Amino acid sequence: MKEKILEALYQKKGSYISGEELAEKFNVSRTAIWKQINLLKKSGHKIETANKKGYRIVANDEKLVAVELIQRLETKVIGQKMICLDTIDSTNNYAKKIAKEAEDGTVVISDEQVGGRGRLGRNWSSPKGEGIWMSIILKPDIPPTEGSKMTQIAAAAVCQAIRATTGLDVLIKWPNDIILNGKKVCGILIEMSGELNQVEYIIVGIGVNVNIKAFPEEILDKATSLYLEKKQSLQRKELILSILQEFEKLFENYTVGEGLASTIEVCRKYSAMIGKEIRLIQGNREESVLALDITEEGILKIKRENGEEDLILSGEVSIRGKNGYI
Repeated sequence: MKEKILEALYQKKGSYISGEELAEKFNVSRTAIWKQINLLKKSGHKIETANKKGYRIVANDEKLVAVELIQRLETKVIGQKMICLDTIDSTNNYAKKIAKEAEDGTVVISDEQVGGRGRLGRNWSSPKGEGIWMSIILKPDIPPTEGSKMTQIAAAAVCQAIRATTGLDVLIKWPNDIILNGKKVCGILIEMSGELNQVEYIIVGIGVNVNIKAFPEEILDKATSLYLEKKQSLQRKELILSILQEFEKLFENYTVGEGLASTIEVCRKYSAMIGKEIRLIQGNREESVLALDITEEGILKIKRENGEEDLILSGEVSIRGKNGYI
């Protein structure tokens, strides 16, 4: 009932709707409507009550609401089904639990993650209300060998969205990090389930440090936020909408026959690595190489110190800059 009332309030787009109209719409008493309105207020929604006018929703930049985001989202599939949570261990974990029954393009967003994860099992700090912690459920008709390409699509989408909404010159650290002034501002984690020749589902996890004002000392040299670099708070909603819209464009390009061309164009244009000396780390082994290019298939092309050129798959190694994170 609460969600239905909330949807009705957002459909009015800031105009009042009477308790009587709501009661008739949902075939309940006005007292029942009043109780549900109070519950919505307690959960953080800003709702004004006026005598003889009824109720109206008030814009709340801090509260992520599925019905509001969907109404503003200019996509055909991605995000047209959305779940917004207050807290969760990990949006990827939640997405995996519902993935089999969920609609293609379903997005799970949480205000907080208490067990966020990055690539190679690393922890990911996800404080309440200070970032974008979300997962996209995809059910593409592709073989599992193509699944890793979703990392490139997500990285290109996030990079373009941050640039468009903030003006900040973010770059892509192949394959799955977004970098700002040499520090990580966003991480992407892809998880997949499928059989030998067919993907069942792919989960695209995206974590963006938006309004985080301080980081633990152990990651100060590696992590930053849009707030710290922009020197002002940013609206998470605008960035969420932009990321999902950019993602759908690139994903649609990939699925309709163009392949990764438009995605790789973005990844090359805004690469934090091409033309630079980097460190490849695999277990206890580390070597310095030159990053030459990103291939049409999203594979990193490098030149070793002996002059030999090689192709590096994203699951094989970790990458760092010559003298720092990148």
